[in-house]
Amino acid sequence: MFEQNPIRENDLMMTRRNLFGQASLGLGTMAMAMAMANLYGADSSNPQLRQKAELNGGIHHKATAKRVIYLFMSGGPSHHDTWDYKPKMTDMFGKELPDEIRDGQRVTGMTAGQKSFPVCPSKYKFKKYDNNENGVHVSSLLPHTAKAVKEMCIVNSTFTEAINHDPAITYIQTGSQIPGRPSLGAWLSYGLGSDNKDLPGYVVMHARSQHAEQSLFGRLWGSGFMPSDHQGVLLRSQKDAVLYLNNPKGVSRANRRQQLDALAALNQQHHDSFGDPEILARIRQHEMAYRMQTAVPELMDISQEPEHTYKLYGEDARTPGTFAASCLNARRLAERGVRNIQIFHRGWDAHRNLPHEHENQCRDIDQACYGLIMDLKQRGMLEDTLVVWGGEFGRTAYCQGPLTRENYGRDHHPRCFTTWMAGGGIKPGITYGRTDDYGYNITDKDGNILKPQPSKDDKWVPGTMHIHDRNATILHLMGIDHRKLTYRYQGRDFRLTDVHGHVIHDIMA
Repeated sequence: MFEQNPIRENDLMMTRRNLFGQASLGLGTMAMAMAMANLYGADSSNPQLRQKAELNGGIHHKATAKRVIYLFMSGGPSHHDTWDYKPKMTDMFGKELPDEIRDGQRVTGMTAGQKSFPVCPSKYKFKKYDNNENGVHVSSLLPHTAKAVKEMCIVNSTFTEAINHDPAITYIQTGSQIPGRPSLGAWLSYGLGSDNKDLPGYVVMHARSQHAEQSLFGRLWGSGFMPSDHQGVLLRSQKDAVLYLNNPKGVSRANRRQQLDALAALNQQHHDSFGDPEILARIRQHEMAYRMQTAVPELMDISQEPEHTYKLYGEDARTPGTFAASCLNARRLAERGVRNIQIFHRGWDAHRNLPHEHENQCRDIDQACYGLIMDLKQRGMLEDTLVVWGGEFGRTAYCQGPLTRENYGRDHHPRCFTTWMAGGGIKPGITYGRTDDYGYNITDKDGNILKPQPSKDDKWVPGTMHIHDRNATILHLMGIDHRKLTYRYQGRDFRLTDVHGHVIHDIMA
């Protein structure tokens, strides 16, 4: 009986949430004033903010990095076998790790039943490579990356509290061990957007690995409670680079344009009725998808790259889906104005057969990491492109399972692990932070064991880098004050670093 009365029909469609929302317009007006202040203070959809970011290269201060390429080694690479050289462990082979070193640390369920914790030195030789200070030792597993140490800042004192994979990866990606928060890339998209209107501000790739045991979830590059157009867009290596990139058979590009215009009009009407900001995000996503139909195929066509590029990245760069091909695509994305690019490489969770697995993993990434850094440098892009490498935690100094000199395993270790950064305003050719003779605890310059915790600026322990500090530093290099970039949700202002985080100025050029 109400078919001819659209107003009455709209009333019947009203949900309980809509009813309470419209019934509280008086209080809502005050809330809206606060929300608008927050919106225009940080949201990248604000034209004034976008213009400001373009003028000075950042929101809150002048940026040194225009973009970040984040190479995430999922599973936890062993710092003992790659970057953190501990020769004294060789003399301790098989002996019990001193109690004062472990100091009652919580262990995972995989080693909780072990009656002993034998010291496990690396089987790999380390060679000293010159940098701008006193040189740095690098494992024989990374001969190519080692040649780029003059461009890198190697951080041996990264630490976290999470000891298991999912909370640890969620923590380092979103600033919280509990799922549901926006990812680092979503925060950058929210604050800075993209310099290319035809490509998203945040692009994600998964590189193939021989040991990809663990799953990765979309929430790791998701937008959490932010509008969904800030989430990472996953590029695939096979068939369509993005799902449904091509139009269905019989649908021309002109037809698709007409469909999107009609859909946008309907969505706009729906937004005018209900005021849900996610509807506007949906419109923006549809428009971005339409433009990507032209931009993505050109981006993913690497057949025109010169031969010297493949020599730089290695022959694997010719094979779609490899880490090397992903690094090459990352450089192409960076050239086209994408501000945040992340490559996930799984398979670093080596519990029982670490040498075999890490040899394969390092073979996948070694030349590609070197190639990416040098490719950016020779194109004049390294100075304003931040390259970040690392996993969610490190590996233990003691062995998990049977120990021999040729084969061993290591458990998860959050107290200290090695990450590195290059370009984008990072001081090149330095190491930052120290660990004890067992690579088990962070120490000061005199060798005293430190026990840092997540802290604010006034309680930060020099020489340490908590993952909140790391994210705060990344944002700072991109022209963002991590304390000021906030998003209001459920009555609270959220930020990537929560109430923690210290910018590490010591590693900046």
